[in-house]
Amino acid sequence: MGKKLYVGNLPYSATDDSLKAVFEQAGTVESAKVIMDRETGRCKGFGFVEMSTDGEAAEALNKLNNADFEGRAMKVAEARPQAPRSGGGGRGGFGGGGRGGFGGGGGRY
Repeated sequence: MGKKLYVGNLPYSATDDSLKAVFEQAGTVESAKVIMDRETGRCKGFGFVEMSTDGEAAEALNKLNNADFEGRAMKVAEARPQAPRSGGGGRGGFGGGGRGGFGGGGGRY
């Protein structure tokens, strides 16, 4: 088991510090990160915690999965590696083919 844990079903009021405090019950927390919405600035409802050892991560998973955190039952699982992002995109807007000109051109007659 890895040392990094996914934590879901967090309350919108969750912060990095409050998440870290909860997981310190199971051992030494290397890092705790609540994922925030860029638009609203509040918690998106999930985050990640990295414990100092695999054993502490297993203890945290067993002890804190479905545990109450500010009125919500946290979902704790081993974090999966992030899928590599494709380098595509970047064109924005319409993405359609390059048939410029008035009326689309293109030898229809």
